[in-house]
Amino acid sequence: MNPVARVGLLTAYAVLGIAATGRSTIQLATKAAEAPVAYTLSAVAAILYIVIALALWRGWERVAFVFAAVELAGVVTVSVYEFVASNPWPDATVWTSFGIGYGFTPLILPLLALWLLRRTPRDASVSQEGLDAT
Repeated sequence: MNPVARVGLLTAYAVLGIAATGRSTIQLATKAAEAPVAYTLSAVAAILYIVIALALWRGWERVAFVFAAVELAGVVTVSVYEFVASNPWPDATVWTSFGIGYGFTPLILPLLALWLLRRTPRDASVSQEGLDAT
């Protein structure tokens, strides 16, 4: 992956991870009984963001790809469920309304990550071995 793209994604996921961790920690610590599912979903989102940031930092592109796909599935599932069930959450989650509370970043960022990670060769050493054999 392009180093600039990696740093950009890493930074975005780290910032989002910190924000979602702070939000969910305060919500769960102060008013968990009011909306336990919504606040737990925000905590799950925070964990995903941190794992993706760590995977990008360590160069674990397959891990980052899988977790970005899970993130995208979570955003779409929560948002579609919210639309179909007519606002089932007593309070917003990070993924509510496709991440509107975060400027739609929870929807856009995994799409961008999946696109960038998909363009990356799976294993440079395998590609290099194939070139050496010819």
